[in-house]
Amino acid sequence: MVVCHNYEVLVVPLREVGSQNQAGFRPKVVVTRNLGPDVMPLLYERSDLDLVLWPEDRVADRSWLLENIPGAAGVLVMITEKVDKELLEAAGPSLKVASTMSVGYEHADLSELGKRGIKFGYTPDVLTDAVADLSVMLALMAGRNAGQVITLVQDSKWPASPWAPFAFCGPQLSTTPISAKRTVGFLGFGRISQATLARLVPFGITDCVYSSNPTSQPTPSRDEALAKKHGLKSLRRVNVDELARESDVLFVLAPGGPTTRHLVNEEFLKKMKKTSILVNTSRGTLVDSDALGKALREGWIWGAGLDVVEGEPHIAADHVLVKEPRCVVLPHIGSATLETRVGMATLAVQNLLAALDGKEMPASIDLSNRS
Repeated sequence: MVVCHNYEVLVVPLREVGSQNQAGFRPKVVVTRNLGPDVMPLLYERSDLDLVLWPEDRVADRSWLLENIPGAAGVLVMITEKVDKELLEAAGPSLKVASTMSVGYEHADLSELGKRGIKFGYTPDVLTDAVADLSVMLALMAGRNAGQVITLVQDSKWPASPWAPFAFCGPQLSTTPISAKRTVGFLGFGRISQATLARLVPFGITDCVYSSNPTSQPTPSRDEALAKKHGLKSLRRVNVDELARESDVLFVLAPGGPTTRHLVNEEFLKKMKKTSILVNTSRGTLVDSDALGKALREGWIWGAGLDVVEGEPHIAADHVLVKEPRCVVLPHIGSATLETRVGMATLAVQNLLAALDGKEMPASIDLSNRS
């Protein structure tokens, strides 16, 4: 018995790879992390499969993965393991499916998967509520200078900080008689953005603006229905310049990749209000860290709340954003609730098993145009 993230995990001996049953050789499945007592039984109960499990609660060694992947029919990975040409060549033609316990798939070479006709599963939707919750939390923390004042207490400096009328004040998220209008903005307006908006409505948000992929079609009927549902004065799709200028709080919730890299740059940040808050819970690459650090130092915006940072996890105390007192940086914990992680792990296993059984995967990426 071992303890893993507060779970007691029963370590079941792995079956000998390649052993025979009545149907012949059992397909090999490689899994790069123990998924806990709620999910591992879904794999252990499949006596028709040979399970190869990375035995430690850390990133699987690349050498171990390359050593064990040959001849595998399926592989289940975390976002920390690369599914690239090298791995796929090592696996050989037996590999039918790769499943990732993540909504992002930058670690997987979709083109190489498509060329080989390998199915690819991921875990969208499950983490929508958890990330929306955290997005609102970061907006509140950044606006109320949480990083700065928490440090004050932890460093025993509170007694030396006399009370003052405007000490540690920041912009209020909710509407007030003084500020009766609050505009929330979204860079990207998918499921998580819409779930975040729903959570903000009780704060008295009056208006919403968003910017989407330029190639996507406008959806005025949906926008009108959302505005009516939430009692908003307006909900509009705008260009990125208007988004920067109008947002009191701006949530970055767009996909990563080369086309969205540094969408939030120095030019963008200079257009924002001095009292505005920037929140990024999607991908660190969307925000230019150096530009954001400069914006915070020079007061172009009020503060920032980040769950993701470009270059993570190699972010130390001397990082340009960690050094900024009005920037709250979290270690990419958007989906880190017990309920969400169990849901993600379950879906990742379901994707894997469905593909091996010749069934439709619950959540997969269409690779037909990438071969």
